[in-house]
Amino acid sequence: MRAVVVDRLGIEPEALRVQEIDPPRIGPGEVLIEVRAAGCNFSDTLMLRGEYQVKPPLPFVPGGEVAGVVRAVGESVTRLAVGDRVLSRCGLGGFAERVAARASMTWRIPEAMSFEAGAALPTVYATSYAALVLRAPLVAGETLLVHAAAGGVGLAAVQIGKALGARVIATAGGPEKLEIARRAGADVLIDYRHEDFVPIVMEQTGGRGADVIYDSVGGDTTDRSLKCIAWNGRLLVIGFASGTIPDVKLNRVLLKNVSLVGVHWSAYPEREPGAVDACFEGLFELGARGAIDPLISSRHPLEEAGVALRALASRRTVGKVVLVP
Repeated sequence: MRAVVVDRLGIEPEALRVQEIDPPRIGPGEVLIEVRAAGCNFSDTLMLRGEYQVKPPLPFVPGGEVAGVVRAVGESVTRLAVGDRVLSRCGLGGFAERVAARASMTWRIPEAMSFEAGAALPTVYATSYAALVLRAPLVAGETLLVHAAAGGVGLAAVQIGKALGARVIATAGGPEKLEIARRAGADVLIDYRHEDFVPIVMEQTGGRGADVIYDSVGGDTTDRSLKCIAWNGRLLVIGFASGTIPDVKLNRVLLKNVSLVGVHWSAYPEREPGAVDACFEGLFELGARGAIDPLISSRHPLEEAGVALRALASRRTVGKVVLVP
């Protein structure tokens, strides 16, 4: 089968190549999925450089989320059957024509959901759902500030925040990205390239600040977010797309009774597997009533995996980028 193979670390995305390799074998509790769409994530670019917390042995096939059709089931698998349309958080191996995945990390998708939309859910939408529902939790009527609101996790956070009844303030770079956030439901738009979001957030909240701040950027964005967070506010630490892990001034955390809340979605399957099922049940329910609608901004064949990941790494993308084997 065809697959994108990483045989050394530190390579640039453009150096990725498709190779012919043996199809994966499944064991007990696993399913074999014919991949119809594979989601691309910022974490994939970090894995190429050996900078992600998960460091698979070489060689490996990247890609942690897919949607497709079950072609075989392993021993003891009862929740799925051959022919099921599914999405899966497979961890690795997704940038290929077929992938082996744990049945416990694979879910049937609604018939009305496309494979590309299904491939958009396992990481960015599940991360945002866990952050806003399980970790914040966000309450209807509160103000949610979403940074990088036109990116994968940010756009998901805007849609989910609106579905939960929040007033959403979105930051993004440039009018095109802000328009995407507006279409997703954002109430207030801030172009961080030309505007300081701190005074605007304070003005828009009558001096109170944002109740929940969704921060996937890190760096100076985190520090300034603590200047416009409300009393009893929750700062959700999603990631560090800026490349800088910030040092937090804890006096601000103390003075405003702030909670710093980490969201490590990748650890949930091992730490809280029951919560994973709850997240996908919630996402499917939101999808069924039209409250979420993944934006697929670009589609690429496997041979263009490097193009897709370079665009992600340079923050030129909006919504979700998928590979279509």
